Amino acid sequence: MAIRQLSVFLENKKGSLSEITNLLAEAKVDLRSMCIAETSNYGIVRIIANDPAKALEILIASGFAAQIRPVTAFAVPDQPGGLAQVLEILEENGINIEYMYALVTTIADKAYAVMRTDDEEKTEAVLAKNNIELLDEKNV
Repeated sequence: MAIRQLSVFLENKKGSLSEITNLLAEAKVDLRSMCIAETSNYGIVRIIANDPAKALEILIASGFAAQIRPVTAFAVPDQPGGLAQVLEILEENGINIEYMYALVTTIADKAYAVMRTDDEEKTEAVLAKNNIELLDEKNV
């Protein structure tokens, strides 16, 4: 049930982010979420899109280094401690989180997040066993 995330290696210079978002917009690729991890010279832009394969094809054809990786998307109650409960479950099961970021939604009373772990399959099984709502590409 993992969703596909597009990771794009991007030079940290004026206009780089605008360039990739414009390329995707022109191709009618809808961005659901974006996270940027940067250093002084480059960044990795992580994108959840409605069509990650199309986005990958467009960006590679335009000369960008990009890849698709599986990630886990999940929902928790939008209240204090909602995320803490999930993180405690993962810790108890020996799952390491490599990174995490928010997934924007208009659905009230829930908070959504995307994470990459050291074992996506185990992560999803543990979350499902603990009745944590998992998302797939159809409902992102």
